Amino acid sequence: MKKNVLLFLLLICGLSFSQDKVKDKVYKKRVLESIEIDFLTSYYNQEGNNASVTGGIGNEDLQDFSPTIVVSIPLSDDDVISLDLGISTYTSASSSNGNPFDAGTNSDKTSSPWYASSGASKVDTWKNLNVDYSNSSDDRNTIITANISSATEWDYESLGFGAGITKLFNNKNTSVSLSTKIYLDKWIPIYPKELDAYLDAEGNTNSGYFANKTIFNQQGLSTNKWSPLKGFGLINDKSRNTYSISFLFSQILTKNTQFAFFIDLIKQQGWLANPLQRVYFSDLDNFYIGNPSSISIYTSKLNKDVFHLADDIERLPSTRIKIPIGMRFNYFLNENLTLRSYYRYYYDDWGINSHTLNLELPVKLSDKFTFYPSYRFYSQSKSDYFEPYDKLLSSSKYYTSDYDLSTFNSNQLGFGLKYVDIFTKFKIWDVGLKSIDLNYSNYKRNSDFKSSIVSMAVKFIID
Repeated sequence: MKKNVLLFLLLICGLSFSQDKVKDKVYKKRVLESIEIDFLTSYYNQEGNNASVTGGIGNEDLQDFSPTIVVSIPLSDDDVISLDLGISTYTSASSSNGNPFDAGTNSDKTSSPWYASSGASKVDTWKNLNVDYSNSSDDRNTIITANISSATEWDYESLGFGAGITKLFNNKNTSVSLSTKIYLDKWIPIYPKELDAYLDAEGNTNSGYFANKTIFNQQGLSTNKWSPLKGFGLINDKSRNTYSISFLFSQILTKNTQFAFFIDLIKQQGWLANPLQRVYFSDLDNFYIGNPSSISIYTSKLNKDVFHLADDIERLPSTRIKIPIGMRFNYFLNENLTLRSYYRYYYDDWGINSHTLNLELPVKLSDKFTFYPSYRFYSQSKSDYFEPYDKLLSSSKYYTSDYDLSTFNSNQLGFGLKYVDIFTKFKIWDVGLKSIDLNYSNYKRNSDFKSSIVSMAVKFIID
């Protein structure tokens, strides 16, 4: 009898233990159930009249096509790795004028800031690879991430890596995230053609590249007295490193309300200016190559055939501290309508302060379709080192005519349409369509700069 009771108790314990194991196995939901593949592509177009490569005036036309593929792979119940491979092929009128003297067959015929040169820098391809890894704890309340990235283009190389941790509390109603990223970048510097040639000719404007070219002064008289700012030379420190720490706090306040607060601390050091961007000083004489009769209309789009020789390249401090701080507030009005809002204040030690306000109003049209209009307002003060074309002083230590560092405000309007099928009913073999996202945005500054972008994202699931 005792043996029977003992066997019965052992059987109950064994069943209980087995059920616990089965229960753990059944109810431990995988972080990512299947392989997901995202195809993203965008076409970007911009127009403007303040090209930084030509010292703050000139054609800013640019077209960019950017296809990207992201593959997310579940390594286990808890681990996911994502591979993000993207390219960006662009045509830039501004960058083409790194060497504006390629136009025409006559050696004295040049382009102008308003026309794209046929130089090699007119077209370029940016290539990027990101690898992201994440691990979630058994209770899904702790997420650890790590990532590494690499990018290259014709004058720049970037290597980045980072890590982060997210903790969820209060039945996942509260989350706190801390992350860091480091980018160790390097310039492969390309200089304005006339400055590069000046160094090659050791300052002799009657030899080398300048041998068959005529230089004119402001009055249109030929001269050989042009020279860049005294002390001009190639940059020695080609590094451009970025270190950042980010903190994010998110809280579900009610069943309809979510709030988030974030702050970043970013430090950059190295050569933070762009060696291809020209500057011109108001206290130095002006010199040109091209048609001297067009000098008087140099800043007009009517100028087709004369170019102002640079006084120097953009020069900026070797360090920069950036501090963006902001918040998000989302309110679910009803099952079909949500308000998403975002505000950010930005400060840096170059003198820029900015404000960003973004509003989005997703409207659920059906179980599968959502329409989301959006509006973004942005304003900023100018950098301490910015002045427009030919307004800088040669006595300054730092200077730029890059209008991204000027005072301006902008408005951006956009709308998107998203299709989502969580059950991936549409399938071809083992590949199911989960979502399609189409988006269009139009951007305008209170200057002559405007741009637009059309983008599409398609997500597939592989069973």
